Amino acid sequence: MRKTKTKSRIAALSLAAVFAIAAFAGCSEEKSGTVATDGSTSMEEVINVLGEKFMKDNEGITFTYNPTGSGTGIKAVQEGRCDIGLSSRSLKQEEKDSGLMETVLAYDGIAIIVNPQNTVEDLTVEQIASIFKGEITNWKDIGGSDGDIVLIGREAGSGTRDGFESITGTEGAIKYGQELTSTGDVITTVAGNENAIGYASLAAVKDNVKAVSVGGVTPDESTIKDGSYVIQRPFVLVTKKDTQLSEAAQKFFDFATSDESADLIASAGVVAA
Repeated sequence: MRKTKTKSRIAALSLAAVFAIAAFAGCSEEKSGTVATDGSTSMEEVINVLGEKFMKDNEGITFTYNPTGSGTGIKAVQEGRCDIGLSSRSLKQEEKDSGLMETVLAYDGIAIIVNPQNTVEDLTVEQIASIFKGEITNWKDIGGSDGDIVLIGREAGSGTRDGFESITGTEGAIKYGQELTSTGDVITTVAGNENAIGYASLAAVKDNVKAVSVGGVTPDESTIKDGSYVIQRPFVLVTKKDTQLSEAAQKFFDFATSDESADLIASAGVVAA
């Protein structure tokens, strides 16, 4: 079990520390026994769970995750800077035409989140669209308290933003109060503003915000699985069609998409594909 002091120290590091090292070194570095992933911040929970289990079962292989956003992760695969990209949206046709392929890992609900003090409990998709288009601007107009609605969203290139806007039909029509670069930042911002509304991966939502039901349907594993919660999107592993993965990367890919990973994926709050 004692190969070298360096390997012992790496094995003892937390996954978060390994991620930090990978981000510093850059995921373009190729070395034996390394799996480099890059992309969606919304996939953090599920990738953490899978990565931890994978490294525990495969001593000597280092797994890294660089949370840069879906668009950046897709580009990283395209440019050969990492093994597997992570996207919280389906690939666009032009991305597929460029030689990329997608494998759906799981399905995730996009929760519509408000501050816990907000009295609004349910919104229709139409109301959500009207809010984000700026047609409804005060909470009192939809049963809440008097207060100007503050729109919080993700940056251009985010898979969560792409999924939310395509489902609600609001592409190009939103004037955000703030555009933030991670799921965590959106949640924190909404948690700190009683008049804010935003959207975030259901897997990342904690008690500091409230997820409203949509059309009377609460977002949870069962309603995502049966499709009744309509604001949902895929979590995708992105690879190159004509490029073989390294032995270590293929091993992780096979593990992540196997039946044995279904319970791990579910533990992260999403539905295994």
